[in-house]
Amino acid sequence: MTDNIVWHMSSVTRRRRVSRNNHRSVALWFTGLSGAGKSTLANAVEEQLHGFDCRTFVLDGDNVRHGLCGDLGFTVADRAENIRRIAEVSKLFVDAGMIVMAAFISPFRKDREIARKILGLDFIEIYCKCSLSMCEKRDVKGMYAKARHGEIHNFTGISSPYEVPEQPDLVINTGEMSIASCAAEIISLLMERQVIGGVDFSARAHGANF
Repeated sequence: MTDNIVWHMSSVTRRRRVSRNNHRSVALWFTGLSGAGKSTLANAVEEQLHGFDCRTFVLDGDNVRHGLCGDLGFTVADRAENIRRIAEVSKLFVDAGMIVMAAFISPFRKDREIARKILGLDFIEIYCKCSLSMCEKRDVKGMYAKARHGEIHNFTGISSPYEVPEQPDLVINTGEMSIASCAAEIISLLMERQVIGGVDFSARAHGANF
């Protein structure tokens, strides 16, 4: 980054944007194996939040690789850059006053910690816990089978590790619970943390970075 670049401060601040909403702005970071239900769950949560008149957006791992991260592969370095970019984009969404849901395998703890550092107290890590065998059963695209036959390299869970979060904000057992039950747990967490429901916008609820 050059020293000649200076952040442009908008006259319409995050506080002013959030004050128009019925919620705080945060980033929900869904992590877990491929097939664990991250995107499905993120979309289910968004449906409920939309019903509460919340401003939301889902960032999906496959979707961003069609554009923003289309130049990246799946090496360790590329995956790190992929997560860094998504965290920065999520930060912009949060600054816009929205609840953004980022659904990414994000297999490495150090990369998730970078995302947490970028987003600060607005980062809510949700571990979608699901066994490898269950994820393989759900694999309608046949990606796991291809990985086991050596057709796909650096595939998480087969030829590349997944590092389970040590202290996530929430663990959701997507391998055993229904999507509705999983979504309900996340909504409960958001209410508990005053992201939605009875928010006092005059103060920094739970240390949000306004």
